[in-house]
Amino acid sequence: MFGFQWVTEMALVESCGFLFGLLRQQIYRLENLVEMNSSDFGQAANLHSEAEGIRRQCIEFLHYVKVFIFRYLEPPKVDNDGVLHPYEELEAQLPSLLVEELHALTLHIGHLCELPSSVLAAFTIQHQAKIFPPSWHLLHLHLDIHWLVLEILHVLGEKMMRQVVYANHFINLTGENLTSSSLFETHCGNLVSDLISLSINKYIKVRPSEALTSHHYPCICIKELWILLIQLLDFRNKGSHTECFWSLVNKNLKNIFERPSSSERTSVFETVQCKDPLSFSWWIITHLASLYQFDRNGDLDEKKRKESNWKFVEELLKKSTDAQTGVLEEQLRMYLQCCLTLSSFWDWNLSVVTILWDYYSKNLNSCFTVPWLGLKGLANISKTSLSMLELVKSCCCEQQIPTLYESSNSYLIFLSILARMMKEEAENSGVHPWKQIKGRIYSKFHRKRMQELTEVGLQNFFNLFLMLAIVAETEDIVSRVLDLLDFLTPSSVTMSQRALIWRGHFAFLLIYVEKNMDISVLGEKLSNAFRDKAKEFLVAKNDYTQKQNLWTLLSTYIDGVQEVFETSCYLSLSEEKLLNDGFTMLLPACRGAELSMVLNFLQVVLARLRSVHKRVSQGLQPGNADPNAQLPLVAKEHHLAVASALWRNFFPFLKSQRMSQMPPSPQLADTAAGFTLLALDIPSKALSDLQPQPVLSMMQLFGWDDMVWPHLVSRYLSHLIQNSELCEAFSKMGYTSYEALTVRSWFRCVLQMFIDQPTGMLAKTDAERTVGKAYKEQLTEMTRLIFKLSEVENILSKAHVEESVLKQDPKNALVQFIKAVGRTYSGLQTLPEKSAMILKSMEYLGDVLKYVKPYLKVKGPPEGLQLTYWIIGCLVKNWAPILATSKAQQLLFRIIDCLLLPHSVLQQDKELPVALLSAIQESLHLYLQGLSFICCQSQTQGAYLNQLLGSIIQHYFGRFLPSSPTALGVGQHPLLTALCSSITVPQMLRLRKTTLHVINENYMQFKGSAPPPRLASVLAFILEVLQRTQTTALCDMGLVLPAVLKCLVLVNEPQVKKISTDIVQCMVEGCQAGSGGEHATQLTSVFRQFIQDYTAVYDHRVYSILEAVAVLDQTLVTSLIPTMTQALKDSEHKQGLGRNAAQREAYKRLLSYLSEAGQNEIQKLENETG
Repeated sequence: MFGFQWVTEMALVESCGFLFGLLRQQIYRLENLVEMNSSDFGQAANLHSEAEGIRRQCIEFLHYVKVFIFRYLEPPKVDNDGVLHPYEELEAQLPSLLVEELHALTLHIGHLCELPSSVLAAFTIQHQAKIFPPSWHLLHLHLDIHWLVLEILHVLGEKMMRQVVYANHFINLTGENLTSSSLFETHCGNLVSDLISLSINKYIKVRPSEALTSHHYPCICIKELWILLIQLLDFRNKGSHTECFWSLVNKNLKNIFERPSSSERTSVFETVQCKDPLSFSWWIITHLASLYQFDRNGDLDEKKRKESNWKFVEELLKKSTDAQTGVLEEQLRMYLQCCLTLSSFWDWNLSVVTILWDYYSKNLNSCFTVPWLGLKGLANISKTSLSMLELVKSCCCEQQIPTLYESSNSYLIFLSILARMMKEEAENSGVHPWKQIKGRIYSKFHRKRMQELTEVGLQNFFNLFLMLAIVAETEDIVSRVLDLLDFLTPSSVTMSQRALIWRGHFAFLLIYVEKNMDISVLGEKLSNAFRDKAKEFLVAKNDYTQKQNLWTLLSTYIDGVQEVFETSCYLSLSEEKLLNDGFTMLLPACRGAELSMVLNFLQVVLARLRSVHKRVSQGLQPGNADPNAQLPLVAKEHHLAVASALWRNFFPFLKSQRMSQMPPSPQLADTAAGFTLLALDIPSKALSDLQPQPVLSMMQLFGWDDMVWPHLVSRYLSHLIQNSELCEAFSKMGYTSYEALTVRSWFRCVLQMFIDQPTGMLAKTDAERTVGKAYKEQLTEMTRLIFKLSEVENILSKAHVEESVLKQDPKNALVQFIKAVGRTYSGLQTLPEKSAMILKSMEYLGDVLKYVKPYLKVKGPPEGLQLTYWIIGCLVKNWAPILATSKAQQLLFRIIDCLLLPHSVLQQDKELPVALLSAIQESLHLYLQGLSFICCQSQTQGAYLNQLLGSIIQHYFGRFLPSSPTALGVGQHPLLTALCSSITVPQMLRLRKTTLHVINENYMQFKGSAPPPRLASVLAFILEVLQRTQTTALCDMGLVLPAVLKCLVLVNEPQVKKISTDIVQCMVEGCQAGSGGEHATQLTSVFRQFIQDYTAVYDHRVYSILEAVAVLDQTLVTSLIPTMTQALKDSEHKQGLGRNAAQREAYKRLLSYLSEAGQNEIQKLENETG
């Protein structure tokens, strides 16, 4: 030691003073190193090494002293002759000498807090460093010496059999002796004071909100020293009744409070002054209490018994809640955080609860806010019963205490303390402490106090009793709460206070539900109050303010009932009591958002009832060995009661709304679907007018009724189409039309897509666009589900429709379905199959004209008219084989009468609305193509159908014919589109013949020699048909060619002559391309008649026309030579003037183009002349 060799067993006895002197020298050396410490980093490692060596030697020496006492020191022994060996004399004096040396050592090193600031600053150096300055080593050497002095004195006392060791050479100025015990107590007290002083320095920088997360020790070594002191002092206290750890700490903390006078001040507290001793005391005690979790080795031991310090804490609480001191909420939160933390360490204490309750019972109306926390610090009036209960439940469970400063106020922390103490005492002792507390709590509430409570006070009142109801006797507490609330006079309670009281009641109901207790008594009390308010709401129709106030209360009830249903596990606790007839008065008075809220609530209740009932019913199935077998039986009875209440008090209103003037809200459909599924699960409780098959009745009311808004139907059916249980139910009923009627509803929903839109051409508002978009999305979803129905899938597969159709918009999807039905029918072979398919198709369709009647009635909106004409046009075209049958012909006739030949169309002089005309123009070709097919197929009504087809063409040909041929473009005239589309030959011929007949009869008849109006446009139409079809039919020559030739003769307008010439050319060329002689014969016949009719008067024009024809078809004109010659002679004979030289010259010029036959005829004519 210290560089010298020693004999271990003798060194301390023989050289005690010398060794302690060497120790002081080493301390002095280290102090010198600190003073000479430079900023030269090159010397840092050497200084660290030297300082570390000095510290090690000092510690080794003191450990040697401790071990020497334990191993070698013996109590003094006196021989029989009373003479001791010199060594024994030295050994006998060693204890006294050690006390003196240790005392001298403590005086030498002084107090920790008196060390220079440069040394104390070493606390900030992290222990992870590898090289430390001398100041760090000196500081930690002081800590080591302070602890080892205590340890040596303790071991000395134990070795001396707890006899007092006197320092023989030391008497202080007052004449008191220095003993080992007094030195231990003095040094221990000084050390605790020093450590507290260091903590005060640390606390200066701690905010109240960070009190629990900011430790009281500047260095981990200080924490270890505190733990060692706790272990040592409490160990000594148990053995010899010396002062315990808490007693010593309390004494020092009291000194801080008392602020000693200048004559009594100790050096410790002169240097460090605590500005807030109350807060500091809470903080230091809480952190010191946590150190009791560590055992003597520094390991966590949560099972270790923790000594409490409640007596001192009670004094702190009294100071903290003293109204005269004016404690702020921000401080009180910290104090109660500390108290809550202490309650988790120590056993329960009734006095603590009493002190706190005395304070808070006087301040229930306080908001307990901290201004600088902003919104977090505001008083929190719970918006729902569930949030109120959740808030209180958070006080009853394990919490992250450090976070409570901002998340809870001091009152809620008090509730947490009360809840924790009551729960832990009940668990530990088996006796619930509620009986000791309830008198103190109840006594604070009397009539006057209850009437003084503000809304905040009521919130705090409920928070207290909700917490008590959770941890103590629920029914007793709820009963007392109801009695206390009866003290409130109804006239003095505001509507917001009443709503809060109702939320409080529902919070108690939720506790009942969680504890599986029947709610009938409290539920009836609440529901009766609700009925009265619902009646007031119904009566106050025009009093907006009154209704708004009442709605605050009624919405509170609705939210509360919903929370009860969502919380209840089996719905077996009389929840039906909450669904009384108050709702029958509330629903008719609701508007907009109010109704939406009630319907959303109703959906939740319906879904919850069905879900729970299904779960309970599965528990009732045979073979289920559930120990709670009786519970499902009871629950099922309650479920029937809930279902009955829902049907009785809610459904009549729902039924009345399906025919409303305005489009219903989506929730109405959702709720109706919920009732339908309820009827499926619990059919017996549905209303009598829905029996005996309530599911079918519901579908007829909301899904298949043509008078119900399509918005409601589409959303309603979308919920149910894919429900397998529903499909199975209809199957068991033997009701085979389920899918067909659903498809019919889909037809109607698509056709009535625009039924709620204005008819004018005004721009849509954003709201209308949103509604329209939402409905289209709903229709798209419905379409996707419809295409999954087995009947529809079967039709689509037979028609080989690709799956991509499913992703199309509703309009196109409907068109594809119509086509698929038509193709499927065409593919059937047997008569029974076709007959069944016709009936099924008519079932799909329903009264389709009834669906579109609203559009036709108001002639709008344009989108609706276009959709109507297009869809039904596709129907006529693709279902033509079906409509041709006797079972469907009446529908066809109605379609023609309503859509194509209504009264307004028959009035030719009356202009049709632009939107209607546009819709017809876009889709007329579909009707014409379908009708032409039906005309070919129908045997019984063929003539009448032909007449109808002609009438349609007659009325619309002129309406869509432009005034000049330049405006006639491809696809503009629907007749052109119909004639030029790919249809069967018989269809095309029927349509072409009828069209040309109508044109010939109505649009190409001359009045004398005056041409008909728009002749050029008519001719241009005919030319377009000939050019686009590239065929010439017999009807063309029979009906059109004579009229065109007449135009060439009689009309001089260049445009007419040009178009007419082109038509003649097309026909002649078409005749040449045609096979067989029938066309040639017909063509020859037409020209022969033309020659006979016009040669006498218009000989030059006739010959000119024939010259042009000869260029195209010389054979044709050659075959007409006899006719022309005879016509010439007849003309001359008629004139009676002999031979007409000019006419003959013109005729010869024509003949000159006809090769040999022409030359021969010229020769004949000349021979006659000669």
